[in-house]
Amino acid sequence: MVSVQQAKRIILLTGGGSAGHVTPNLVLANELVARGYSVHYAGRTEGIEKDLMAPTGLPYHGLSAGKLRRYLSLENLTDIVRIAKGFIDALRVVRRVQPVLVFSKGGFVSCPVVWAAKCNGIPAVVHESDFSPGLANRLSVPFAKRICHAFPETGEHFAASKRVHTGIPVRPSLLCGDAEEGRCICGFTDTLKPTLLVIGGSLGSRMINHMVRTALPELLSDFNVCHLVGPDHDITSVDRQPGYFALPYAGEELAHLLALADLVLSRAGATTLFELLAAHKPHLLIPLSRQASRGDQIQNARCFERLGYSEVLPEEGLTPETLCTALHATYAEREKFAKQMAEAPTADAAGRVVEVIESCLSEAH
Repeated sequence: MVSVQQAKRIILLTGGGSAGHVTPNLVLANELVARGYSVHYAGRTEGIEKDLMAPTGLPYHGLSAGKLRRYLSLENLTDIVRIAKGFIDALRVVRRVQPVLVFSKGGFVSCPVVWAAKCNGIPAVVHESDFSPGLANRLSVPFAKRICHAFPETGEHFAASKRVHTGIPVRPSLLCGDAEEGRCICGFTDTLKPTLLVIGGSLGSRMINHMVRTALPELLSDFNVCHLVGPDHDITSVDRQPGYFALPYAGEELAHLLALADLVLSRAGATTLFELLAAHKPHLLIPLSRQASRGDQIQNARCFERLGYSEVLPEEGLTPETLCTALHATYAEREKFAKQMAEAPTADAAGRVVEVIESCLSEAH
């Protein structure tokens, strides 16, 4: 039975920039609402987080957001102004909403919200998904009461009194898809061929899109291919041929596409990795290179490779030929990968995060 006092308590969730910073918050929001909390969300005024949160009907608060780069750029000057405005926006939101706690999933929009919580004496919990902390979370961690982390080794970066290993909340609905529904979505008629699902991240990957399309003649001889190209990438004439189905982004359809997939080709964002692990789907990872990132996806992928969950193909060695060779090799070993993932320790990550939140709330009273 939920008490009247508990029902009035508001948790302010924040995080954005990519689906990986939002989808775990969607899971957590459902868990919190089920336990009687009110949930609000703070994200960019316009961004993927706003689009993903819209169907939930939860109160959404738009903020200005900037990005601090690790290299010299004139954009850093304008972004400092955006960050300052974002902090003012966050102060207004926190004072208006009066949450009892802020939960941050990361991304630069989350930093001002954590800072505003600290200024108002409100506890904050930060969640780090990647193997090593990103800049946004490193700017938030000093002001957080607790830090939840996905990989066990990540805890070494945080004070023992603050860190809690929780894993990443995974959408339960993602594991309840129907393979035949996925086949209907894709229009695949050859039921003898295995299905390859290509995921280039929530924003898509120009590199992976190009390599997959170049390698299609060989891939289609052995696989049906379902390709999530990303919302900013065009669907071209090459995308309309038997055994190949391309779409910009998969929402509710993703569960069915994942159920259909015999093999997955993916980037190595942490949220996607833990979703593939939960689904026990054999996969080949092509992490973002250090030229395009801080190397977090490489660390994520190598960790999963060491655990026997993943095969990894570095982007630096990516060609249509190496891609096809690696995919066929991974498919040949699919049962080994699926077995290793099935034997992985399981945890109710959303439940663990809520326990951390409620522990912080208990300490505050």
